[in-house]
Amino acid sequence: MNTNSAAPERRLSPATVNECRCPHCLQPEDHLDKRLHHQLNVLLSHLNEQERRWVAAYESKRLGWGGTVLVSLITGISRKTIIRGQRELDDDLQGRPSGRARMLGGGRHPQLTEDQVRLLEKLLSQGATAHGWQNNLWTAKRVAEVIRKNLQEDLCIPSVRKVLNERLGWTLQKPRLQSRDRDEDAITRWKNEEFSRIKAEARDRHACLVFIDESGFMLAPTLRRTYAPSGQAPVEKATDPHARISAIGAIILSPEYRRISFAFELAPNNVNFNGESIAAFLPVVQEKVNHPLTIIWDSVGIHLSRPVAAHLSRSGNIVSESFPPNAPELNPVDSVWSHVKYGRLPNYTPFDLSELRGTVTAELKRLQGQPHLLRAFIRRTGLRLHE
Repeated sequence: MNTNSAAPERRLSPATVNECRCPHCLQPEDHLDKRLHHQLNVLLSHLNEQERRWVAAYESKRLGWGGTVLVSLITGISRKTIIRGQRELDDDLQGRPSGRARMLGGGRHPQLTEDQVRLLEKLLSQGATAHGWQNNLWTAKRVAEVIRKNLQEDLCIPSVRKVLNERLGWTLQKPRLQSRDRDEDAITRWKNEEFSRIKAEARDRHACLVFIDESGFMLAPTLRRTYAPSGQAPVEKATDPHARISAIGAIILSPEYRRISFAFELAPNNVNFNGESIAAFLPVVQEKVNHPLTIIWDSVGIHLSRPVAAHLSRSGNIVSESFPPNAPELNPVDSVWSHVKYGRLPNYTPFDLSELRGTVTAELKRLQGQPHLLRAFIRRTGLRLHE
């Protein structure tokens, strides 16, 4: 018999005892564990479904490697159900005394009061490092410990997740990386004062506001977690992980902010944008509107290069403004790249740069027809267009 296949799970009544189908018990000869297997099945026949799942999970853990398959053959409980029981044992039953079946005072889990929930939110907002951990990673296990220490309540892991999700409105999120040199006061001042000045001066010139940013798309995919069978992590294969296509994009707002559009260009394969190619992109933006322009972009070298300065001087109707340093979240075009990379093309592995170019072009053209998304990207920055 193939020991890698598990018998289908059967719901047993108390009067029904499962017949072991492990390789040894299928042989006519007796063996030392035959009686133990029978006794295990007798015990399971008197338990409810949850208890059967937990007992099978415990026995498989006790047996170690290959225990899940063997217990499945002995009990008739599917491997999927046993693995579920193992997760429940790991999460829900942590800290149970080994000498008794349930914790002292066990039963219905305690519920936090509204005052306790507000206090918990205040404690968690301090960050995990404030509570003695070396990083600011909040896990359900860590939150349970904070609750135990500060609220004197012992909640199981599923109950902690429920408090986080349903009562605090917290969700699992990937942190954003920020520079240690970031000046929060300067960024706030720019949003409240400098951006107001930029808008006012652009309004006086009847100019369009133009946000510009560059990014890159690589053959190596932007990876996001995906569902897959347990223990079988998917593999994404890339032809050349370092091959890339550089992109430049511009979100353009009309002087009255009534119309919004998006312009973009892709550089040749494996070529970065430089001063000359940035200067060549500006006429592409100018052709889309019949107004002067106020360009807002990062104060990086290519934006301050001689070719760009020469084009701005020749044009005469373009004003260049800079975002504060280390504040990429203020540029709505940064959300364009995030939307395409993480929202539309995660785990995407094109065969070559030609396929990648076609896909990126199609995605950026798709955004040109979705002004509601472009406006959402601006709202995400927190920049106020209307005072």
